[in-house]
Amino acid sequence: MNFWDFLQKQLLGMQWLHDLVGQLLSRAGLEITSRLGGSLHFFLYDVVKITILLCTLIFLISYIQSYFPPERSKKILGRFHGLAANTMAALLGTMTPFCSCSSIPLFMGFTGAGLPLGVTFSFLISSPMVDLGSLVLLAGIFGFRIALVYVLLGLVIAVLGGTLIQKLRMEQYVASFIFQAGAVDIDFPSLSQKNRLVYAKDQVLNTFRKVFPYILLGVGIGAVIHNWIPEQWIVTLLGSRNPFAVILATLAGVPMYADIFGTVPIAETLLAKGAQLGVVLSFMMAVTTLSLPSMVMLGKAIKPKLLGLFAGICTAGIILVGYIFNLLSAIVI
Repeated sequence: MNFWDFLQKQLLGMQWLHDLVGQLLSRAGLEITSRLGGSLHFFLYDVVKITILLCTLIFLISYIQSYFPPERSKKILGRFHGLAANTMAALLGTMTPFCSCSSIPLFMGFTGAGLPLGVTFSFLISSPMVDLGSLVLLAGIFGFRIALVYVLLGLVIAVLGGTLIQKLRMEQYVASFIFQAGAVDIDFPSLSQKNRLVYAKDQVLNTFRKVFPYILLGVGIGAVIHNWIPEQWIVTLLGSRNPFAVILATLAGVPMYADIFGTVPIAETLLAKGAQLGVVLSFMMAVTTLSLPSMVMLGKAIKPKLLGLFAGICTAGIILVGYIFNLLSAIVI
């Protein structure tokens, strides 16, 4: 086994954990090849695996974030202009919270602090769609090539979407109280290494409390699909014979509310059952970027015309990404 296989299968995919859980269930007298045993095996393995990855990633990303408080991030973004500013905002979004509802307050703060609207929208699109957590988690399940292409296409959507909004000059469709909010935050004092570690630990605890119920829900749905839904149903509905499968998956993801950690188990099982790669990735992007709760929250800050434009850009981009992945699946898998 070469280094990359070891990294993907054992370190990120935690094949050792999969085998360990299977052995423990077998010793307990449960047949893991049965529907019930297979569902329990899948559930326990994925919950533990995702929890380990979640806590590790949040700690590392939060530690990095401690060097970039909101006011400092605003100053960094303020040094760039045009396409470079949108690109930097999209990249900054990869190091911020794991769901759109968490990134909206930062978007509002950046907009109120005077950053160009298109730049702040590049951040808003990127933040839930292509955070660093998605890169690592997707790499562990689908492989590094798929994860990298997923992140790159997500960044392209964020940059182009923000650029389009900037060109259309949509500032008038932002609620007036946003511009009256002033600065994002006071400049943070320099933190000691101990304080940075404490901050990262607190972020792990706070985020875990919010995210863990969605992990349980997502893994539970995945376990049902994995062992109880006939494969032929998935192939018929989301397989290559349905040209509208990407659109269907995108629309199905909108009413849900979860983050990358809650949607990956569902996507993983759908792919194993015969769904197209682009279909499951479009579903993931829709859930993390266009969930109804985040749209309601964002609707308090921007007017319907701008909200509709934002949703339209994200939807079109997600559907396009899905079809691109379907075309390239033979290459990247």
